[in-house]
Amino acid sequence: MIRFVLRILIAAAGLWLSARIIPGVTADGWVTLIIAGFLLGIVNAVVRPIVTVLTFPLTLLTLGLFLLVVNAAMIGLVAWFLDGLAVHGLWAGVQAAVVTGVVSWIGQVLLGDAKREEA
Repeated sequence: MIRFVLRILIAAAGLWLSARIIPGVTADGWVTLIIAGFLLGIVNAVVRPIVTVLTFPLTLLTLGLFLLVVNAAMIGLVAWFLDGLAVHGLWAGVQAAVVTGVVSWIGQVLLGDAKREEA
């Protein structure tokens, strides 16, 4: 449960950093960011695998770069659901996906692998 909350906070931190450095991405406050982190986790668990499978040929054709567009679409979907988060344009969404992905990757490195700790 603690790892789940930490992942939400890491996603919220990635979205916060995106809102700070990327023009076209805005967030109202920390409460909005935490809700957005939670929603992003749900969207990435439910919607993203379906979209990834449906766009697999395009992903192969672009050598995986289309996944940035898929990630941007997931952030855009969360922004569409949540009033306090706004992403204006595809490029802002792609940049937010890159920033959020890097922050999430750093958070995963810091958290470590849960399967290794259980063994």
